[in-house]
Amino acid sequence: MAATTNGDVVCLQNDGYAVSQEGRKLYRVIRDAYAEANHLIRVVDESCEDYLYPARLFRRLDLPVSVRRALRLVS
Repeated sequence: MAATTNGDVVCLQNDGYAVSQEGRKLYRVIRDAYAEANHLIRVVDESCEDYLYPARLFRRLDLPVSVRRALRLVS
């Protein structure tokens, strides 16, 4: 099953996740009902793998497609 992306987020803090998440970095998000119901967020990292993190560590962004393309967040 293909994952459905659900926008972009910026990492505001990486307390406890310094090895896997960089503060002030943009990440893609995959829609995940379980994660949302449990105050988590499914984030795609540099290896193109997705992992669950506490949602409080991130802030959702509403970026125009032109900006997302420039940042290579979409094809």
